Amino acid sequence: MKCSVVICAFTDERWDDVHAAVESVRRQRHAPHEIIVSVDHNRDLYVRLKASLPDVIVVENRHGRGLSGGKNTGFELAAGDIVAYLDDDAVAAPGWLAALAAGYADRDVIGVGGRTLPLWPGSPSSAELARDHAAIVAELAAAPAEVGRRPRWFPEEFDWTVGCTYRGMVPGPIRNLMGGNCSFRAEAFEIAGGFTTGIGRSVGKRPLGCEETEFCIRLGRRRPDSVLLFDDRAVIWHRVPATRARFGYLRARCYAEGLSKALVTRSVGAGDGLASERAHVLKTLPRGVLRGLATAGRGDVGGLGRAGAIVTGLSVTAWGYLVGSLTAAAPAAPAGLAAPAADTAVAPGGVEVTR
Repeated sequence: MKCSVVICAFTDERWDDVHAAVESVRRQRHAPHEIIVSVDHNRDLYVRLKASLPDVIVVENRHGRGLSGGKNTGFELAAGDIVAYLDDDAVAAPGWLAALAAGYADRDVIGVGGRTLPLWPGSPSSAELARDHAAIVAELAAAPAEVGRRPRWFPEEFDWTVGCTYRGMVPGPIRNLMGGNCSFRAEAFEIAGGFTTGIGRSVGKRPLGCEETEFCIRLGRRRPDSVLLFDDRAVIWHRVPATRARFGYLRARCYAEGLSKALVTRSVGAGDGLASERAHVLKTLPRGVLRGLATAGRGDVGGLGRAGAIVTGLSVTAWGYLVGSLTAAAPAAPAGLAAPAADTAVAPGGVEVTR
């Protein structure tokens, strides 16, 4: 199958990251049909990337500022049977694209996502990856695992706060894919339209998300017999800068997630919007707290921190959800794309967002 890979870029600060991401796609065993870098309203970055990546389709976001607009621009230009998304600060294992493509042997599968592992502080830098990409990625891929120094207090159940696969995710059918490591049949966008603006990340201060959650739920409603698949063999590594390996960022990200979930549930209802979250809250998180306390009892002080982080993260997320539910206003679908199904999505009044 022909696979178009879309990478959304937005800041010069990730110059080396973007080049490392592109290089990892170039080296896929399943060669990409094309690589598209969608630059989000940053003319200088667009000009520089276009000059430095002559074999890549570098385009400017045609829609409103933000990740949804960048993703929509990418799939509008994609010529492949499959459109895959890779974060601009991630690198893919050589078998990533092949694993994603293999999932589509089943005609009912309309989307496939993969396993995202963290590159914690202390991991090889993107500059190092750019200089010695083949050797470093080959070493990472030999035994896929997280790399670097995970803070002792940071619970695996909350790895989603840094854009990574979290404890509790099981390979197989899933409600929604994670946006930084996912793919869809091209027809999915004809069925469901594009990613909705006003839910995910655009400009400002809060790290909102969930644009892919709303899209996947909408897609499932319009094609009820379709399947979204999580395949942990489709591996990428996602960089976690030191600023995101702090407790303050975890709190901020959890609060923003609560706001985002309020937007999703206002759009698609609490039944679909919180189905996966209920299982995570009722099963995975209590087990994580007990696990942390048990390891603390065996002398691992970090276990107490992990248990406390789970309780704090859950509480802050719930508070964000409450605030978002009370302060919502409707966003718009991107120009030129099909409007979202069912109710309109919403955005909390006055809330600023960022990537």
